[in-house]
Amino acid sequence: MAEDHVLLKVDNGVALVTLNRPQVLNALSQALMEQLAATLEGCDRDAAVRCLVLWGGPRVFAAGADVREMADATVADVVTSYRFEQWMRIRRVAKPIIAAVSGYALGGGCELAMLCDIIVASETAQFGQPEIRLGLMPGAGGTQRLTRAVGKSRAMEMVLTGRALTAQEALAAGLVARVVPAEVCLDEAMRVAAEIARQAPVAVRLAKEAVLQAYETSLEAGLAHERRSFHALFGTEDKREGVRAFLEKRRPEFHGR
Repeated sequence: MAEDHVLLKVDNGVALVTLNRPQVLNALSQALMEQLAATLEGCDRDAAVRCLVLWGGPRVFAAGADVREMADATVADVVTSYRFEQWMRIRRVAKPIIAAVSGYALGGGCELAMLCDIIVASETAQFGQPEIRLGLMPGAGGTQRLTRAVGKSRAMEMVLTGRALTAQEALAAGLVARVVPAEVCLDEAMRVAAEIARQAPVAVRLAKEAVLQAYETSLEAGLAHERRSFHALFGTEDKREGVRAFLEKRRPEFHGR
């Protein structure tokens, strides 16, 4: 039986997905990434799940790629291993993913956190791209998502020196949404996820898609995409329920229709 590198628990519309290689600081092996992609895809298809939380544990989120798998790899090995296919599959997950980051999020760990939609960081969190110290560079989005999140100068410093950001530095740079004490990091991420899970699922999906468009298109194209999605929501039952509930001063009950 394959080792459980990823654990899953679903409760009240929120899926808690836990990386489970603590003995190697959650090093992102090919096997772990395959299980993670499959788990997140399964949650995306599950109508009982409305939001996901990705957690590595209180000591470490993920300390990077599994270096042992790369030690003797050649160019051909890396190209033919489809090493980044799982990352593209995770990118296509339509439901919101919140990264709860405590401790190290380095290399692939930082890239995985940035692949999520919201980052809740504990005061112990550290974010970095130290690949340069191995004679390498980020390959799973570190040069692209990090630059978009923190700007060219800070991203250059991190990528070219390997220096990590503290949680407070990451907050000031706009990399994370909030910083909380380590003992409540997961609780806070779950609270935010529960709040999202209470919203209209179709609106949440289209809103996430629209925000991501801001990184990938021109302003004009992004605004056109936003307007189309806004108009589409007027055809949903949840829009009608949301407006009625507002006028009747009660909490809406959304059903994803």
